[in-house]
Formats: sequence, structure tokens, C-alpha cells
Amino acid sequence: MYYRVLITDDIGPAGLGLLEAASDIKYDVVKLPGRAQLLDLIGEYDAVITRSGTPLSAEVFNAARQLKVAGRAGVGMDNVDIEAATLRGILVMNTPEANTLAATELTMTLMLAVCRSLPRANASVQRGEWTRSKFLGVQLNDKTLGVIGLGRIGSRVATRCQAFGMKVIAYDPYIAEEVAERLHVHLVGDLDELLTTADIITLHTPLTTRRAA
Repeated sequence: MYYRVLITDDIGPAGLGLLEAASDIKYDVVKLPGRAQLLDLIGEYDAVITRSGTPLSAEVFNAARQLKVAGRAGVGMDNVDIEAATLRGILVMNTPEANTLAATELTMTLMLAVCRSLPRANASVQRGEWTRSKFLGVQLNDKTLGVIGLGRIGSRVATRCQAFGMKVIAYDPYIAEEVAERLHVHLVGDLDELLTTADIITLHTPLTTRRAA
């Protein structure tokens, strides 16, 4: 007996290697199937692995006669109808640590690029100019960073910014004060306080329709 797995997006060689090493799994790769094709295919599989390119809607889950697991190879779950999957008894999983460090480092890159005017300076040099005084920018040292969302990525950004000599404050109604203290981050109780206090603001929250009080 074996389980059939449908893969609908690009998965790295290491991930495919794990599936190949499993004696009870057979997988098929159908990249970015359209709605009709996915509805036609999904009924034959025990599991599906996707990324952000393939919506797993209620319609898809209703057509999944034997689906047991829906895996998201990534962090965000916005393309998966979790409620519909739950109603069908389908387990939804993601890989929350998959791009944590990459997103953290990208945040630092963007922060430094903006503070040092690197995009405009690069464009100026490309035009054959050499006007260094126009692009001195500002330094991170002694600035206050405001982190909205002190989760996996936000907390790592906070730690790295402290190494730059920054003071870090954060707004996150779901994080305990003890967690913030361990990170040497000051939690503010009001979003407006963060917005009016911080020199630089970084946002690390999911996109939802709900606004926290």
C-alpha cells in the first residue's frame, strides 16, 4: 500500500528527495494546474503539496474524495481555505520556519538601502554622476525601531537591529511581556504610540480583515 501525493508548485530537490526516500509514497508533479484540471485530479490523491501559486479552495476540498493532508511549502496560508479543509477532516500544514531567516535578512537589506539612499545613489552613479554629499542618508545607531508583529521574523529583526545600536519597541497584542523582556524589547500597548515614537517601522503580520484593538 502506498499514499499518492500531488505536488502543484515547484518544490526544492531536498523536499522531493524526502518523498522519494519514503517507500509508501508515490508523487506526481503537475505545476500550476488550472481550476478544472485540479478539480479533476484532486480526487485521486491522499495529500497535496502546494506553495502560493495554487488556490486550495472549498471547491477543491469538496472534490477531494480521499484527501487527508494539505501541505503548504511556505509560511502564508492565504491561498488555503482552512475552514473548508477542517470541515472535511483534512489536516492543513505549513512550514513556518521555511523563509524566516531570508525574510529577516531582506528586511535588514531594505532598511539599510532606504536609510543610505542606495537605490537613488546607484541610479546616480549609473548616470555617470558622483555626488556623494546628496546620498549620505542616516545611520541606524541611536534610532528607535518600531516592530509591528514580534513573531518569528519580527523578533529576529529586533535582535539584529539591537546589534546596530538601535532601541527597539514593539506592538503585538499576542506576545507576552516576558517574551519581549527576553528579547530586550519594550512592548507598547497602543499602536499609535509606536507610530509616533519610532524612527523606523517594520511590519511583520499576516494580512487579515481584522484590526486588533
